Amino acid sequence: MKRFWLLTLIVMLAAGLIIGCAQGGGEDTDNDGDQAAGEIDYPTKSIKYVVPFNPGGQSDLEARRQQQPLEKILGESIVVENKPGGGGAVGWSELVRKKPNGYYLTGINIPHIILQPLARENAGYETEQINPIALFQGTPIGLAVQPDAPWNTLDEFIEDAKNNPGGITVGGSGTWSGHHITLLQLQDRTGTEFQYIPSQGAAPSIQSFLGGNVDALFANSNDLVQHKDNMKILAIGSEETFEPLPDVKTFKEQDIDLVSSIDRGIAAPPGTDERIIEKLEDAFMQIANDEDIKAQMKEEGFQPLAKGAEETKQYIQEMKDKYTQIYNKVKDQAG
Repeated sequence: MKRFWLLTLIVMLAAGLIIGCAQGGGEDTDNDGDQAAGEIDYPTKSIKYVVPFNPGGQSDLEARRQQQPLEKILGESIVVENKPGGGGAVGWSELVRKKPNGYYLTGINIPHIILQPLARENAGYETEQINPIALFQGTPIGLAVQPDAPWNTLDEFIEDAKNNPGGITVGGSGTWSGHHITLLQLQDRTGTEFQYIPSQGAAPSIQSFLGGNVDALFANSNDLVQHKDNMKILAIGSEETFEPLPDVKTFKEQDIDLVSSIDRGIAAPPGTDERIIEKLEDAFMQIANDEDIKAQMKEEGFQPLAKGAEETKQYIQEMKDKYTQIYNKVKDQAG
């Protein structure tokens, strides 16, 4: 009889442990997760904000601008770190492997996050793994030449290129980047061939151009605004006249059907809790909609954007459809 009751007690204790484990299985021992149903205690420590490009580029400038406002809104320190390489692919391949707890974020660029997996056999990530939080900055891409170059118009530049295939060097940031794909589209639409000289980021490409190492340059709008007195800008890739450069004609105004821009934002690892995404989205959107910050961005030659997580997801899919078609058309030109 005693043995029966002993066995019964053991079974009851075991059942209690199983039920307790099932109820407590979702507890986050790192204090990164749920505190109560529907609530989340986040953030509780510093957040790393990775820029997958060199210091001084557009992504880096925006991260530094956002750093203090983010700290004020979220109440924790923001640590900005640069991890360049592979046209951004090094940073994004690391992002998708990080713990999805909200403490590791990485800047994203469109079309780069789309082009790298398309063009590389193993980019280390797929576009669908990118978990966007917001888009907040855009830069139309423009074409500039040296101030003493023989070309004063886009027509003259194209005509010379047709007569001298591969004889004109054109700089830009990275391979299978916004600059690279814009050059390939220009070649496709005009029947020209240029020699592309990539740099490891926008800032190095500008320095290379200013040092006279290339004949021409595809550059972001803020760099064109900053250095406009040291170059001749032949065209800009905006849909309409770009307000900070009112005298520069668009490609479309010069009968070349080419619209090109780089859009920048921020993403978290796949699988990040939606409540964390919502908190981060709110913080970044507060900054994106700040009138003083928007005015500062415009003065510097940026296009302020304010797309939330869902809108950014839809936009990335639209751009993937667009750039997949472009890539399939021009990929053979890249050699």
